[in-house]
Amino acid sequence: MTGNQTETGGQTKIGTVLLTGAGGQLGRAVQRRAATGALALDPLDRAALDITDADAVRACLAARRPAVVINAAGYTAVDRAEEAAEAGAVWAVNRDGAANLARACAAIGAPLIHLSTDYVFDGTKPGAYDEDDRADPINVYGASKWAGEAAVRALAPRHLILRTGWLFGPDGRNFVTTMWRLGATRDRLRVVDDQTGCPTYADDLARALLSLAQRAGAGRFAAADFGTFHIAGAGVTSRYDFARAIFASAAAAGGPNPAVEPIASADYPMPAPRPANSALNTDRLAHRHGLRLRPWPDALADLLQRRPGVDRAGASSGTDGPDAPDGAARAAAGMRRAP
Repeated sequence: MTGNQTETGGQTKIGTVLLTGAGGQLGRAVQRRAATGALALDPLDRAALDITDADAVRACLAARRPAVVINAAGYTAVDRAEEAAEAGAVWAVNRDGAANLARACAAIGAPLIHLSTDYVFDGTKPGAYDEDDRADPINVYGASKWAGEAAVRALAPRHLILRTGWLFGPDGRNFVTTMWRLGATRDRLRVVDDQTGCPTYADDLARALLSLAQRAGAGRFAAADFGTFHIAGAGVTSRYDFARAIFASAAAAGGPNPAVEPIASADYPMPAPRPANSALNTDRLAHRHGLRLRPWPDALADLLQRRPGVDRAGASSGTDGPDAPDGAARAAAGMRRAP
């Protein structure tokens, strides 16, 4: 048992779990889940810890000495990432920030749980992507996240890289909050039907992250328990069918229910291309760690029955956690950006 662990009632109580990107959609979900459990969470948003500052990251982790680090920080404005003026920020956060955390975790011997994305794949595979499938990102955001993965693998011997996608929840900018907002003001929406993926409820993902953090921080991981894993809501759907499910559940909860029509992505091009297929195979995580998220329709119904703050969704910071970029939802809904 290490200095970061104590034995309480037969259970190992670990030290602090340091969370970066605490101001983002996933970061807020992790904080909600941690508030109901026994883990001591140290949530840091970008103002508290800028992961692009290597000296600040090293000093922070050396002083706080967390039992485990969850990196939920990231530059997630997918369309803005294509702009030349944003190149420095995208790579500084998603590649260099990941590297800074990996080095600092290795220096203090703390496991690193690093969030990545389905956008590392090009979307041409007919079925769900496995962890060992070849990465071939088709936009700058995906390329920067893939580079961040490489940095974590090279610098942090004890790491978990968790790829996820189509994140949704009660706050932040994501597909559900955008559909709710648009549906409240429109009688009809046109949504793309040629993009498929696995919608992932932020609170379900947060619960799984804390479970993994508890075990990793308590030293219960064998060497094979580390590595790269996919984690996403169970089930595959298209943006169009996802939108229809959102409004069916929303109507049952007294929310908007506009008509939804299918369209092709080519009809509404965006600055950043999206993979046509973002489905992730999560069997490796289930077999190795006993974790599998519930079907996304169940999670969606649960979210909307509780009348979330989706009708007052705030803006994404772009650099403080995996908020689904608003551009994806706007494109899926057949909305052109103003010139």
